[in-house]
Amino acid sequence: MFTDMVTARYYEERLQEEYLEGKQPAFDISAGPIPGELHLAAGHEASATGVCQHLRDDDTVTAPHRPHHIAIAKGVDLNRMTAEIFGRETGLSKGKGGHMHLFDPEVNFACSGIIAEGCPPAVGAGLAAKKRNEDSVAVAFIGEGAVSQGAFLESLNLASVQDLPVVFVIEDNDWAISMPKDRVTDVADASQRAGGFDMPGERVDSDDATAVYDAAKEAVGRARDGNGPTLLEVQVHRRMGHFMGDPESYRPEEDSAAAKNRDSIERLASELRAAGIEDEEIDELRENAHDRVDSAIEWAKDQPQPDPEDAYGDVFVGPESGVTTTETTHELAGDTRAGGDD
Repeated sequence: MFTDMVTARYYEERLQEEYLEGKQPAFDISAGPIPGELHLAAGHEASATGVCQHLRDDDTVTAPHRPHHIAIAKGVDLNRMTAEIFGRETGLSKGKGGHMHLFDPEVNFACSGIIAEGCPPAVGAGLAAKKRNEDSVAVAFIGEGAVSQGAFLESLNLASVQDLPVVFVIEDNDWAISMPKDRVTDVADASQRAGGFDMPGERVDSDDATAVYDAAKEAVGRARDGNGPTLLEVQVHRRMGHFMGDPESYRPEEDSAAAKNRDSIERLASELRAAGIEDEEIDELRENAHDRVDSAIEWAKDQPQPDPEDAYGDVFVGPESGVTTTETTHELAGDTRAGGDD
């Protein structure tokens, strides 16, 4: 768990460095080796690590627009994920998805920039597992700003009605973009929403990886044993802005300072020391994690850029003429009738 958390934190810090290259002094979102937006989740590491420790490759995980820590905890290929973020052709999706649309079928991981979008696919994965009589589970991570989205609430309902092996994890970092939590919802503890869908709900009040691990062990075990879904909420903290380049003018300085003073990684390091782990071993774990990240970034930067013509591949298109006739409609549908009156 410590290794995953250190890897995720350092990965975000290194991405921040790479992302800002060429974008300053006047911030230019299209410049630099990582063009476009970049949402980092430094401070969220405990939630992903504590949950994903209980998962297998055949379990499904969906993540929101801050996905890196979750992807690392789930075992997504770090080299190919980094190449994807840098837009290289050896990336997970040939450089076409970017950091908010990572997809690794080897470990059943996907994410999306659409708020709460991962909940319905997670429910679908849970339904598939149940119909196949398999004991795999699905986990959907969302932020606390998504708790009133229809996709989230409808997913809770279907998972409950169908008694599906799904765990919903809310990462509460107190800010929905620039909106403080108390302006998003009057429900301070979103795990209470589980009661409206007759499922267990639990909140972990601190970003303590061990506490998350214990709560997730019960939730994942319940799902794997065929006893239905669970809603977890984990208090985390956002050490950076909503996106790179966010001036955070909406955020009080004391709130930002308090978030940076709370460090789940150092908390876990203290637990390791209390358990008899020497500082030398902890330092070695940290150094190995840093080396792995640096290696992945250098590898990704050395990968080839995609050919511009590749933009026309892997897309859904109609007939080459651009016009769908009655005949081609039947052909595309696999119908042997070449142009019926219907």
